[in-house]
Amino acid sequence: MALPDSITTCLSQPVHYAICKLGFEKKDTYDINNILSGNGEVCWQAVTEHVCYLESDQSVDYIKSIRSLGPVCESVNLYFKYLTKEQFVIQYASWFHWTNCTEVFLEVFDVLQHTQATEVALALMKLTSCLERALGDVYLLKGNDCPFLLRDLLASEQLADVFGQAVMDVLRVFIGSPHGLNLRNVLWHGFASPQEIPAKYCAMLLFLTAGLGQLLQTYLLQTKGVLIHRPYVTFINLEELDAFPDLNCEILSIAEELIKLSSFVLKMMLPFWITALTAFKENKYADSVILLLPQLEAGLRLLFTTTNKCPNRLLTAESSALYTTFDEMLAKHLDNEEVNQLPVVLEEPAMDFLWDFLNHQEGPRIRDRLSHGEINLETFPREIANQIVGFAITVLCRYSDEAMFFLKVLKCMKGIHLWPELATLPEEQEQKIKGLEGNAEANTLILMISEIISQLQHYMPQNCYSSDDPINGVLTERLLVKLCDTRICTLYSPRPVLEVVVVLRKISAQCHQVSQQVIAGAGLRHTQWLNKTLRSRQRHNYRRMRNSIKFLSPVLRLILLLITLELVSIHSVCKKNPFDYQQYLKFLKSVLQYTENLVTYTSPDKNKWDETMELTKKTLIKIRKISDRKLMLMHLAT
Repeated sequence: MALPDSITTCLSQPVHYAICKLGFEKKDTYDINNILSGNGEVCWQAVTEHVCYLESDQSVDYIKSIRSLGPVCESVNLYFKYLTKEQFVIQYASWFHWTNCTEVFLEVFDVLQHTQATEVALALMKLTSCLERALGDVYLLKGNDCPFLLRDLLASEQLADVFGQAVMDVLRVFIGSPHGLNLRNVLWHGFASPQEIPAKYCAMLLFLTAGLGQLLQTYLLQTKGVLIHRPYVTFINLEELDAFPDLNCEILSIAEELIKLSSFVLKMMLPFWITALTAFKENKYADSVILLLPQLEAGLRLLFTTTNKCPNRLLTAESSALYTTFDEMLAKHLDNEEVNQLPVVLEEPAMDFLWDFLNHQEGPRIRDRLSHGEINLETFPREIANQIVGFAITVLCRYSDEAMFFLKVLKCMKGIHLWPELATLPEEQEQKIKGLEGNAEANTLILMISEIISQLQHYMPQNCYSSDDPINGVLTERLLVKLCDTRICTLYSPRPVLEVVVVLRKISAQCHQVSQQVIAGAGLRHTQWLNKTLRSRQRHNYRRMRNSIKFLSPVLRLILLLITLELVSIHSVCKKNPFDYQQYLKFLKSVLQYTENLVTYTSPDKNKWDETMELTKKTLIKIRKISDRKLMLMHLAT
């Protein structure tokens, strides 16, 4: 899979030029009063005169039109920034009623005041969706079957009869035509990053929507017609769609870390992912899904183009070729009749989910219905958002095995460093407790840890630790951060690699659990000791806990270092013969068993602190033995 960091845009060079540069080439300042009447109505003739036509066949010259309309859009954007919300509502709110989504358009005005790139892109996606639905309602005043595609709708005679052909040509410069800016498609299909969408185009479409409302009102008065809004789609039997459990705060916080590390996420698209998760937490379910669906499409497109060896199709296509969208990515065959390899890579459950939610005629068809304005944004069901976010997190996990591992390891190391602080008492209290602690066995274990570390130091990056202190100078967060910077590819890895990764990940999870339990328990007992509220047995338990922390802290830090070094060398496992591999796996599983036992022994209801000493001693002997025999992956890697 191509590294997302190396991809800086998904817009082809001509499309990038059209959207990001063309409308900025003319530096003229355009007076807003040229296109606004005294009562705030749009003077359409002053807008349509900026649309240019080809001499050959009188079709729209999109390049010249975008260039000419650029300063007009800038003027509209500045005008909206000058207005207060109250002024905007008084002057324009009534002109949005024809869309049946007045609140959405008023929110777009709010977004334009701050021009935060991700919010502008989201506002534009919602605006185009609602506008398309409203234009379809207008089409039905004169026609029967409303076109499914926006480009066909805007090119229809029915809308030209209502609004005028010149007005429709203005709209087609911005949306609906692959020859124009095509803002709706490049956003909804996940090609455009937030910073690639100029806010002034969002402002212009807001302005034009109000102008369409004014034209429509005149038309309806003349024809005595009534605009009827089609009902929104309603979802039934939502419980049948459940593939993922209800998402809680812990899962969402893990997802927030994952998006920064997963190879599925294109770096320039990161703000979309972050805003999508934030929207879900804030119960803005439609916003969350609107942002996520194009990003799932972008990530899957990266996977599709990589697995089918057609990297050129990652970019937006030119007007003469098709975009690579969900429809094609989910198809059995490519356009050259070869078998699509994406289903092989994604596997059946993921393909089934995508088919059921996006393509199946009897399914919710979320992307189609959202992008074409068929769903009420204000009442979008949490149940569906939960499934889309759940699927997104699953894909993130799948393409960030090492990221998940490193994330947990670093968090765990940070937590373990807190242990000594939680067990430290004021000096006079220390004197009371010290004489009751036996440290001889603990010191023996610490000596064993030092010996193992000295053996491992040959396999660590240099200049990341201090050799003065054989434990605290080496088992540091700085060293782990350096190791965790290593990029490891586990995609399409042999089975032994995946088996070992699973065990290493389980060990890190158990270490994390132990750390959480010790932090919670030590913190509570520390406070109770200082407040003199511990009973006799609890005081005895606290002393044993303090004694155990002295050796458990370095031993868990040692295990974190060990499994990180092993993950960095993971592909060396393929060099082992079957017998050695089974022995190595058996060793790793014994370390996993040790950490699982620690979880039990250090739990609040067990408090088996003395037992952890003997358990730790046996495990350290195993680690030293396999290290002496140089049977770890780090040994093979060198």
